[in-house]
Amino acid sequence: MFKIKVERIVKVPIDHVFEAISNHASYAQFPPVGKAKLIHEGSDELNGKGALRTVETGKFKVWERITAFERPVHMQYHIEQSQPLKINHTKGIIDLKDLGDNTTQVTWISEGRIELPLVGRLLDKMMKKQGTAVFHSMLKSIERR
Repeated sequence: MFKIKVERIVKVPIDHVFEAISNHASYAQFPPVGKAKLIHEGSDELNGKGALRTVETGKFKVWERITAFERPVHMQYHIEQSQPLKINHTKGIIDLKDLGDNTTQVTWISEGRIELPLVGRLLDKMMKKQGTAVFHSMLKSIERR
């Protein structure tokens, strides 16, 4: 099982951070993310609760469903499908806290398991390392904008 937890303080207002993380269209601006596409709009907001989007990083592609959306402090997602490896995704949470002075604390958690006999555990370790790097890179990119 992989458990990714990234906590970072960024010197960017909370509204800007939330918009960058929640808006599929901004994902193409992040170096480790190749493409993101909105498949189905959310019920109250374009990228809000119920939205389904694809996110591609290299040859890896996931279909994420937004399951909770509380602008600008909280978002949850569930990976419903992935290629070329199957992920059993159990948790996807992003929490933001306004620290004042245009500074935001971000906590990003993703947990799951790569469903592949014999090598799944090794791939879980790789997923943890790669996922952590991607989340950190995205947050650094938001801070540099």
